[in-house]
Amino acid sequence: MLIETHAHLDFPDFANDLEDVLRRANEAGVIRIITISTSVESSRRAIELAGKYPAVFAVIGVHPTHVEEAEDDVITPLRELAKSSRVVAIGETGLDYHHLPSEKVAKEKQVQVMSALRTETDEEIEAQIRDGAYKSKQVSLFQQQLDLAVELGLNVVIHQRDAWEDTLKIMRPYSGKLRGVFHCFGGSLEQANQVFDLDHLVSFTGVVTFKNGAAVRKVAAQVPLWKFMVETDCPYLAPVPFRGKRAEPAHTRIVAETIAAGREVALQEIAEATTETAEKFFRFNRE
Repeated sequence: MLIETHAHLDFPDFANDLEDVLRRANEAGVIRIITISTSVESSRRAIELAGKYPAVFAVIGVHPTHVEEAEDDVITPLRELAKSSRVVAIGETGLDYHHLPSEKVAKEKQVQVMSALRTETDEEIEAQIRDGAYKSKQVSLFQQQLDLAVELGLNVVIHQRDAWEDTLKIMRPYSGKLRGVFHCFGGSLEQANQVFDLDHLVSFTGVVTFKNGAAVRKVAAQVPLWKFMVETDCPYLAPVPFRGKRAEPAHTRIVAETIAAGREVALQEIAEATTETAEKFFRFNRE
């Protein structure tokens, strides 16, 4: 038995064949699926899916890259939505500095002919100011959702991209108040240990099957058995041999099999440990 701890079942990618997707997951031994939200509307859809399908549970929250289009107050509707017993965590929330306003300006400048001694333009300075404002909005949204999780007694699903130190800095004051899982973990063993030192978890995706995923496979083979979970992040990151196609919850089994092979243990050992870890983290029985 396996638990898919990070899927996006409310995305349009699954609109036409969701029941077939869920059937294939069950046939692969995936007994529960956590569908993760990216906005308030996404949270509503996730709860609807969780109410319709017994194997599906919802995590509600606003993704950091959605901060610009998010309403001024997302906490009030999230608090109301969290009254559903099908909600098992807050997220995905966190920080994502991968695509900043200044990046677009920099790319535009690359195609221009510039002198070697060119000084910063007003446009570049303005972009850096926008970077700071964008990051500040993400930090505020992240902290608000962490506070909500503490208030509701829920754990959090963390998204982190190119913002490692800031993410840990924000998480530290919440130690002992909640736990988080750093989903789609692709960092080093040292970074994984930083997460564990704060009593949080990591989760691995189909990246462990990629040709260029050797470093992640190595980390997945070394971290303590009870400190990680498995996921797909579907419809993204389809594992080998499905690269280039839509990922789906059934592929959680491939992730687990790959990690088991890397650790030289039976699939059953990974399945039992990650399932128990997920059950404790998400605490499914809120009814």
